[in-house]
Amino acid sequence: MVAQKGKDLLLKIDSDGGGTYQTVAGLRARSIAFNAEPVDVTDTESVGRWRELLEGAGVRRAGLAGSGIFKDGASDETVRQVFFDGLIRNWQVVIPDFGTITAPFQIVRLEYGGDHNREVTFDLAMESAGAVTFAAA
Repeated sequence: MVAQKGKDLLLKIDSDGGGTYQTVAGLRARSIAFNAEPVDVTDTESVGRWRELLEGAGVRRAGLAGSGIFKDGASDETVRQVFFDGLIRNWQVVIPDFGTITAPFQIVRLEYGGDHNREVTFDLAMESAGAVTFAAA
């Protein structure tokens, strides 16, 4: 993947569950982590007593953390309401020239900040609440 403009990284939400995604924010900084908990099946007959893992088992999850600015007041209100209501919504993270990650996420942290002579920014963290899919660009 060649260098891309960070301003093109977008966060989208399906706010009504109808499958139509609306852009709520441009992310200035972000990270997404995929994790899988291994299932240890080591026993007394394991060769050399080396750990053995059960293939395809365990819990997989994705976590997203990001910061940026909201597209507009309505976007801010949508995200804030989803957080306060504890809702799980389908989200998309669009990574230019790479692809789109789509999954149901729950917002687990939402923070606001800003300097007196700059725009209001947000920081959020989300945890997956279902299957994660990836579509290449």
